[in-house]
Amino acid sequence: MKKEIEVNGLTVQLKNRNGNEYISLTDIAKFRNKSQCDDIIKNWLRNRNTIDLLGLWEQIYNPHFKPVEFDGFKKDSGLNSFVLTPKKWIQSTNAIGIMSSSGRYGGTYAHKDIALEFASWISIEFKLYLIKEFQRLKNIEANQKNLQWSVQRAISKINYQIHTDAIKDNLIPSSLTKEQASLIYANEADLFNVALFGVTAQHWKNQDPTTEGNIRDHATLEQLVVLSNMESINALLIQQGLSSHERIIQLNHVAITQMKSLMESKQFKLLGK
Repeated sequence: MKKEIEVNGLTVQLKNRNGNEYISLTDIAKFRNKSQCDDIIKNWLRNRNTIDLLGLWEQIYNPHFKPVEFDGFKKDSGLNSFVLTPKKWIQSTNAIGIMSSSGRYGGTYAHKDIALEFASWISIEFKLYLIKEFQRLKNIEANQKNLQWSVQRAISKINYQIHTDAIKDNLIPSSLTKEQASLIYANEADLFNVALFGVTAQHWKNQDPTTEGNIRDHATLEQLVVLSNMESINALLIQQGLSSHERIIQLNHVAITQMKSLMESKQFKLLGK
């Protein structure tokens, strides 16, 4: 997935490759000259220090790197006639630290270790701002992961409580009547709808035809959690050979029990805030 950061008024694209961040050298080069990005990258690549850097990085992280071809580039890098493009470097040495593609969304990208060295060659000031914005992005991503973990942990506690709570009174939703339980519904989806909401999807729609979406679009967070659990339970009931009449009664009891637990759950109330 492509991402981007803003550095000194320039948009710098990022790509993820095998869990590693690659930063656009093409975008960094725009800081010096927006119309000659490819030439700027080539000039950097033909530098002896750059060749040493790229070769050392590949030897550390790339077991399939071709050292013989690298030695040839290293030998020629001091000559005035020496020219090296990103694609030639990649194809000749089987390098993974740099990747290059053509087309509208193409360009040259490098692993962050290499990209920061290129940024330093372009401008020390730009490199410092790039580090700052890159780290800011990493902090945001880390916070998002922590939030996701917290949500999953809260849901785990909620599901545990669902299985251990004893239901005594104030049943939610209402128990099905004999007439409701005896009806044959058109599909499995309506089996869940009746067990949880007390109505079929079409009946709910007929009550107010102007309402947008379907019955589940208007469900509460608690109802959606119960619905997800009911789907798993229904699969087990089907394997046991229970009829739709038997299953809808059991699913209704599940909906009543779990909704009661969720409505009383302190963890779930905190999650909804």
